[in-house]
Amino acid sequence: MYSLAQKGTMRYGKLQRQIQGISQKMLTQTLRELERNGFISRTVYEVVPPQVEYQLTELGSSLGSGIAGLCTWSETNMPNVLKAQQDYDQQHTSPPQISQRQFQSNP
Repeated sequence: MYSLAQKGTMRYGKLQRQIQGISQKMLTQTLRELERNGFISRTVYEVVPPQVEYQLTELGSSLGSGIAGLCTWSETNMPNVLKAQQDYDQQHTSPPQISQRQFQSNP
């Protein structure tokens, strides 16, 4: 939705290039769900090869500004998120510290 809000009407191939790292299957599923929920419209042109365009609906456009804000926040705070993930991983992947007392048996 962010790409459509920024670029307007887009063909499937351009959307796929715009959203790096997404598989064709996941993009197709996501677009179908967004269409089902009324956020985007899909226009199919009866040409060879088939051409499909996607654009935000009025409902999707109303959500677009919120998504744009979230994307801006994410880009600004990504270093902090990555640092928090790194700190968490270091704390939770270290072997547990075993004290000498845990090895002593109680009679």
